Amino acid sequence: MTTISIIGSGNMATAIGTRAAQHGHTIELMSRNTAKAQALADQIGNGATVGTFGARPVGDIVIVAVLYAGAVDVVEHYGDALAGKVLVDITNPFNADASGVVTTAGNSVSQQIAAVAPEGAQVVKAFNTIFGGVIAEDKPLDAFYAGDSAEAKARVAAFLESLGMRALDAGGLEMTHVLEWAGILLVGLARSGAGFHIALGAEVR
Repeated sequence: MTTISIIGSGNMATAIGTRAAQHGHTIELMSRNTAKAQALADQIGNGATVGTFGARPVGDIVIVAVLYAGAVDVVEHYGDALAGKVLVDITNPFNADASGVVTTAGNSVSQQIAAVAPEGAQVVKAFNTIFGGVIAEDKPLDAFYAGDSAEAKARVAAFLESLGMRALDAGGLEMTHVLEWAGILLVGLARSGAGFHIALGAEVR
Protein backbone atom coordinates (compact mmCIF):
# COMPACT_ATOMS: atom_id res chain seq x y z
CA MET A 1 0.00 0.00 0.00
CA THR A 2 1.70 3.18 1.21
CA THR A 3 3.41 4.80 4.17
CA ILE A 4 1.18 6.67 6.60
CA SER A 5 2.85 9.04 9.05
CA ILE A 6 1.20 9.57 12.43
CA ILE A 7 2.17 12.44 14.73
CA GLY A 8 1.37 11.21 18.21
CA SER A 9 1.63 8.00 20.19
CA GLY A 10 -1.58 7.87 22.21
CA ASN A 11 -4.74 5.78 22.01
CA MET A 12 -5.94 7.05 18.63
CA ALA A 13 -2.46 6.76 17.10
CA THR A 14 -2.43 3.18 18.37
CA ALA A 15 -5.87 2.33 16.99
CA ILE A 16 -5.38 3.93 13.58
CA GLY A 17 -1.79 2.77 13.20
CA THR A 18 -2.61 -0.82 14.13
CA ARG A 19 -5.60 -1.01 11.79
CA ALA A 20 -3.67 0.58 8.94
CA ALA A 21 -0.76 -1.83 9.39
CA GLN A 22 -3.16 -4.77 9.41
CA HIS A 23 -4.46 -3.57 6.04
CA GLY A 24 -1.05 -3.41 4.42
CA HIS A 25 0.17 0.12 5.13
CA THR A 26 3.59 0.94 6.57
CA ILE A 27 3.39 3.18 9.63
CA GLU A 28 5.80 5.95 10.62
CA LEU A 29 5.30 7.26 14.16
CA MET A 30 6.52 10.69 15.22
CA SER A 31 6.26 11.81 18.83
CA ARG A 32 7.95 14.09 21.32
CA ASN A 33 8.22 10.94 23.45
CA THR A 34 10.54 8.83 21.31
CA ALA A 35 10.55 5.90 23.74
CA LYS A 36 6.75 5.73 23.71
CA ALA A 37 6.71 5.94 19.92
CA GLN A 38 9.27 3.12 19.68
CA ALA A 39 7.23 0.95 22.04
CA LEU A 40 4.16 1.57 19.90
CA ALA A 41 6.07 0.79 16.70
CA ASP A 42 7.21 -2.49 18.26
CA GLN A 43 3.61 -3.24 19.25
CA ILE A 44 2.23 -2.47 15.78
CA GLY A 45 4.99 -4.39 14.01
CA ASN A 46 4.67 -4.93 10.26
CA GLY A 47 7.69 -2.71 9.62
CA ALA A 48 6.45 0.28 11.65
CA THR A 49 9.20 2.86 12.15
CA VAL A 50 9.86 5.90 14.32
CA GLY A 51 10.65 9.22 12.71
CA THR A 52 12.19 12.31 14.24
CA PHE A 53 9.61 14.69 15.71
CA GLY A 54 9.61 17.86 13.61
CA ALA A 55 11.39 16.31 10.62
CA ARG A 56 9.71 15.85 7.25
CA PRO A 57 7.32 12.87 7.44
CA VAL A 58 7.83 10.02 5.02
CA GLY A 59 4.13 9.57 4.33
CA ASP A 60 2.17 11.81 2.00
CA ILE A 61 -0.77 11.42 4.40
CA VAL A 62 0.10 12.74 7.86
CA ILE A 63 -2.36 12.04 10.67
CA VAL A 64 -2.26 14.66 13.42
CA ALA A 65 -3.14 12.43 16.37
CA VAL A 66 -2.52 14.76 19.30
CA LEU A 67 -4.90 16.44 21.74
CA TYR A 68 -6.76 19.33 20.15
CA ALA A 69 -5.07 21.92 22.38
CA GLY A 70 -1.67 21.07 20.90
CA ALA A 71 -2.62 20.35 17.29
CA VAL A 72 -2.06 23.84 15.90
CA ASP A 73 1.24 24.20 17.77
CA VAL A 74 2.45 20.86 16.38
CA VAL A 75 1.70 21.91 12.80
CA GLU A 76 3.46 25.24 13.39
CA HIS A 77 6.45 23.38 14.87
CA TYR A 78 6.76 21.17 11.77
CA GLY A 79 6.37 24.18 9.49
CA ASP A 80 7.65 23.66 5.95
CA ALA A 81 8.35 19.99 6.71
CA LEU A 82 4.63 19.48 6.05
CA ALA A 83 4.59 21.30 2.69
CA GLY A 84 2.64 19.33 0.12
CA LYS A 85 1.30 16.84 2.67
CA VAL A 86 -2.30 15.85 3.33
CA LEU A 87 -2.89 16.60 7.01
CA VAL A 88 -5.64 14.57 8.66
CA ASP A 89 -7.05 16.29 11.73
CA ILE A 90 -8.68 13.74 14.06
CA THR A 91 -9.13 16.05 17.05
CA ASN A 92 -12.25 16.66 19.12
CA PRO A 93 -12.13 20.04 20.90
CA PHE A 94 -14.46 19.03 23.73
CA ASN A 95 -15.04 21.26 26.73
CA ALA A 96 -14.25 20.04 30.24
CA ASP A 97 -17.30 17.78 30.63
CA ALA A 98 -17.69 16.87 26.94
CA SER A 99 -21.06 18.62 26.77
CA GLY A 100 -19.96 20.90 23.94
CA VAL A 101 -16.98 22.09 21.93
CA VAL A 102 -14.67 25.02 22.60
CA THR A 103 -14.49 26.04 18.94
CA THR A 104 -16.95 28.19 17.02
CA ALA A 105 -18.37 28.03 13.50
CA GLY A 106 -15.70 29.11 11.05
CA ASN A 107 -12.93 28.41 13.57
CA SER A 108 -12.76 24.63 13.89
CA VAL A 109 -9.47 23.00 14.79
CA SER A 110 -9.15 21.94 11.16
CA GLN A 111 -9.58 25.54 10.02
CA GLN A 112 -7.03 26.70 12.58
CA ILE A 113 -4.57 24.08 11.32
CA ALA A 114 -5.20 25.12 7.72
CA ALA A 115 -4.44 28.73 8.65
CA VAL A 116 -0.92 27.86 9.88
CA ALA A 117 -0.12 24.96 7.53
CA PRO A 118 2.66 25.55 4.97
CA GLU A 119 2.03 26.12 1.29
CA GLY A 120 0.70 23.10 -0.52
CA ALA A 121 -0.47 21.30 2.61
CA GLN A 122 -4.17 20.39 2.62
CA VAL A 123 -6.28 19.64 5.70
CA VAL A 124 -8.96 16.97 5.91
CA LYS A 125 -10.86 16.12 9.08
CA ALA A 126 -11.56 12.42 9.64
CA PHE A 127 -11.72 9.73 12.35
CA ASN A 128 -13.04 12.12 15.03
CA THR A 129 -16.51 10.55 14.98
CA ILE A 130 -15.22 7.05 15.75
CA PHE A 131 -14.05 5.81 19.15
CA GLY A 132 -10.53 4.41 19.18
CA GLY A 133 -11.75 1.10 20.57
CA VAL A 134 -14.20 0.76 17.70
CA ILE A 135 -11.47 1.51 15.15
CA ALA A 136 -9.35 -1.19 16.76
CA GLU A 137 -12.09 -3.81 16.31
CA ASP A 138 -11.32 -3.72 12.57
CA LYS A 139 -14.96 -4.09 11.53
CA PRO A 140 -16.74 -2.25 8.69
CA LEU A 141 -17.54 1.35 9.67
CA ASP A 142 -18.81 4.59 8.20
CA ALA A 143 -16.15 7.30 8.33
CA PHE A 144 -17.14 10.93 7.81
CA TYR A 145 -14.59 13.37 6.44
CA ALA A 146 -14.48 16.99 5.26
CA GLY A 147 -12.04 19.37 3.60
CA ASP A 148 -11.66 21.89 0.80
CA SER A 149 -9.26 20.06 -1.51
CA ALA A 150 -10.91 17.50 -3.80
CA GLU A 151 -7.56 15.81 -4.40
CA ALA A 152 -6.73 15.57 -0.69
CA LYS A 153 -10.20 14.25 0.10
CA ALA A 154 -9.91 11.63 -2.62
CA ARG A 155 -6.64 10.41 -1.11
CA VAL A 156 -8.09 10.29 2.40
CA ALA A 157 -11.21 8.53 1.11
CA ALA A 158 -9.06 5.90 -0.59
CA PHE A 159 -7.13 5.41 2.65
CA LEU A 160 -10.34 5.05 4.67
CA GLU A 161 -11.73 2.57 2.16
CA SER A 162 -8.49 0.58 2.35
CA LEU A 163 -9.17 0.14 6.07
CA GLY A 164 -12.56 -1.43 5.42
CA MET A 165 -14.46 1.78 6.10
CA ARG A 166 -17.09 3.48 3.96
CA ALA A 167 -15.84 7.01 3.36
CA LEU A 168 -18.63 9.61 3.46
CA ASP A 169 -17.83 13.14 2.27
CA ALA A 170 -19.45 15.73 4.56
CA GLY A 171 -18.35 18.76 2.54
CA GLY A 172 -15.78 21.54 2.80
CA LEU A 173 -13.70 22.80 5.71
CA GLU A 174 -16.70 24.78 7.00
CA MET A 175 -18.28 21.39 7.81
CA THR A 176 -15.43 20.37 10.10
CA HIS A 177 -17.07 22.29 12.95
CA VAL A 178 -20.18 20.19 12.38
CA LEU A 179 -18.05 17.04 12.60
CA GLU A 180 -16.67 18.29 15.91
CA TRP A 181 -20.25 18.49 17.20
CA ALA A 182 -20.87 15.02 15.77
CA GLY A 183 -18.19 13.85 18.17
CA ILE A 184 -20.28 15.31 21.00
CA LEU A 185 -23.35 13.48 19.66
CA LEU A 186 -21.39 10.22 19.71
CA VAL A 187 -20.30 10.76 23.32
CA GLY A 188 -23.84 11.71 24.34
CA LEU A 189 -25.26 8.53 22.86
CA ALA A 190 -22.54 6.44 24.51
CA ARG A 191 -23.13 8.00 27.92
CA SER A 192 -26.90 7.69 27.66
CA GLY A 193 -26.95 3.94 27.36
CA ALA A 194 -25.66 3.05 23.90
CA GLY A 195 -22.18 2.31 25.26
CA PHE A 196 -18.74 3.13 23.97
CA HIS A 197 -18.77 0.48 21.25
CA ILE A 198 -21.34 2.46 19.28
CA ALA A 199 -20.49 3.99 15.89
CA LEU A 200 -22.26 6.67 13.89
CA GLY A 201 -23.40 5.72 10.41
CA ALA A 202 -25.58 6.77 7.51
CA GLU A 203 -28.11 4.66 5.65
CA VAL A 204 -28.09 5.37 1.95
CA ARG A 205 -31.39 4.52 0.28
